[in-house]
Amino acid sequence: QVKVVESGGGLVQAGGSLRLSCAASGISSIFRLNAMGWYRQAPGKQRELVAGITSGGSTNYADSVKGRFTISRDNAKNTVYLQMNSLKPEDTAVYYCNAGVNRGNVWGQGTLVTVSS
Repeated sequence: QVKVVESGGGLVQAGGSLRLSCAASGISSIFRLNAMGWYRQAPGKQRELVAGITSGGSTNYADSVKGRFTISRDNAKNTVYLQMNSLKPEDTAVYYCNAGVNRGNVWGQGTLVTVSS
């Protein structure tokens, strides 16, 4: 069974930085890890894609975070990271990791990021 666990959320002042990590366990020759991504959901809003990265390293970002956030992955560790710089209060949300596994997707439980003004 594949699981993903996020870490690194917390409280930070506007302009500050945080680094989120998401580690996938249970990966094997049977359960293959494909693209991974970070989503977020703010109170009262729908979940949205923040950034994604393929197994080959191609990335895509939401317009709202371009130039501030950087997604990366370590395939040897089955881990994806999200470096968040110049944080704004509107970045406050629960951040979820999503991992493509075979033909499906696995979601983490989320980590809360709160940016104070």
